[in-house]
Formats: sequence, structure tokens, C-alpha cells
Amino acid sequence: MQQLIYYCEEKQGAQRDYPFGPEPLVMKVAGKMFALISSDSISLKCNPEIAQNLREQHTVVKPGYHLNKMHWNTVTVDGTLSELELQAMIDHSYELVVASLTKLARAELTQA
Repeated sequence: MQQLIYYCEEKQGAQRDYPFGPEPLVMKVAGKMFALISSDSISLKCNPEIAQNLREQHTVVKPGYHLNKMHWNTVTVDGTLSELELQAMIDHSYELVVASLTKLARAELTQA
């Protein structure tokens, strides 16, 4: 999991937060969540159509645990999916959140 945390932290403007206590670790950009990381899973925002396809293709991908099940997936990290596949899911989540930011917030992000 540590490698996934490092990957999330490398994203422009990414910040750690613990709004729910010691776990899960919440990764945010401009104050908005893009990843929730626990000891054995990661929850990521996802386009609803892609989310459904991923759930159908991989048994380790489930609707978001305690999240909007249409827009979030929770992925059990047990070696079933490669690190590259997980990184692609992180990238998608981050990009969706950044795209939802105001024009000003996106501009501030690129200047940081």
C-alpha cells in the first residue's frame, strides 16, 4: 500500500488528510477527495460506465464502500491487479476530481 500512497502523493497539489480518524488515509486535491486508502483497499472516484465495467471484469473491484456507489469503486489490493492497473485507476480518479474544480482552482493547482 505504501507504493500507492507515494504514487498519490506525487500528484500535483495532493495532500494527506485523516478526517475519519487514523484510518482511512484520505488523499485530497484542492480539498476534494480522490482516494481513500485503508490497510487492504483503496477507494477511487470513477466514471460510472467505467466503474461498472471494472466491477464486471475484476472480482476485487466493488461499489464504493460507504461512498456513492455510482461514482466510487473500492478495490481490494491483494495482488490481483497490477500496480500499473491501480495507478491508472488513481490517475482517472485524480483527473475526474481536478476536472470538477473551478477554473480558478485548476489554475492555482498548476501554479503550485
